[in-house]
Amino acid sequence: MTWREYETGLEGRLIDLHNRVHRRTYRARPSRRVYIPKADGRQRPLGIAALEDKIVQLAVVRILDQIYEVDFKGFSCGFRPGRNPHQVLDALYVGLQRKRVNWVLDADIRGFFNNMSHEWTVKFIEHRVADRRILRLIQKWLKAGVSENGQWSETNLGTPQGAVVSPLPANVCLHYVFDLWVEAWRRKEAAGDVIVLRYADDLVLSFQYRTDAERFLRDVQQRLVKFGLELHPDKTRLIEFGRYAFRDRKRRGEGKPATFVFLGFTHYCGHLRSSGAFTVWRITATKRMVLKLKAIKAELQRRKHHRTSEVGEWRRKVVVGYHQTVRCPVTRLSCVSSGVAFAVCGGVS
Repeated sequence: MTWREYETGLEGRLIDLHNRVHRRTYRARPSRRVYIPKADGRQRPLGIAALEDKIVQLAVVRILDQIYEVDFKGFSCGFRPGRNPHQVLDALYVGLQRKRVNWVLDADIRGFFNNMSHEWTVKFIEHRVADRRILRLIQKWLKAGVSENGQWSETNLGTPQGAVVSPLPANVCLHYVFDLWVEAWRRKEAAGDVIVLRYADDLVLSFQYRTDAERFLRDVQQRLVKFGLELHPDKTRLIEFGRYAFRDRKRRGEGKPATFVFLGFTHYCGHLRSSGAFTVWRITATKRMVLKLKAIKAELQRRKHHRTSEVGEWRRKVVVGYHQTVRCPVTRLSCVSSGVAFAVCGGVS
């Protein structure tokens, strides 16, 4: 059913849906499986929820957001109200600039949304939510399964990417699996400065000492195994990165510091032309840039019969938007970015 069809007799439909939820006769429907292309050429599976499921999920998420926003850590930035990737990038820049960090661990949890444990996730939610109705709804959505080419398949692990409710249980799971643990690790185990950023299942940590970074990598791998998770071996790298990387690598006769990709941008060490001071620059990741240029080319082909002034105005918006997105270094942070930066640098947000 489409939104336009559901709009007919909308008030009555919503009253009926509300009553079914409270009478426990509401049934979650399987998500429809679709695929979208990834930057590396592979396909990313998404789960499109039924219309009524979306409505109930949105209502539940709005309630749970009020509970968990009090608990979530400042360095947890993905899919949270009032936070966006630009603020995360700003906070990363501040952390790398202000703290004495020399090593960056760029990590990714392998297939997190496909391997997230239902049992552990429900247990974690029960720590803060006692309402059995909410718990039953979440369990219904986790167990609803997926429909692909008319065939239903059961889901014993994971949560479908694309569903309204999916990011919140994922953040709750990683809050207990990673965030609370890494905060304690940073306080008790680290000998030097450590900064932490998590955007969904993408992790960036920076360390003052290589020994801290290597010990953390071993410890976090052991931690994830307890919950049926692991770091992606091809997307996890420890690199020398920071204000002293150029100097130290030159002294050892090595080349320029390596770069790392986070949230679609390649970050690399640089210096300001005016003062020669260290800074962190970022440019669009190559794969993302290639895909975007192909999309722009296709759009220009579609607009080839439009007025030149109209095409020029569209191109101007594209270019201006691009330069506003990649602006760096940061000259002024929003209140939210400042709060994230404070948490990244070791404070409590």
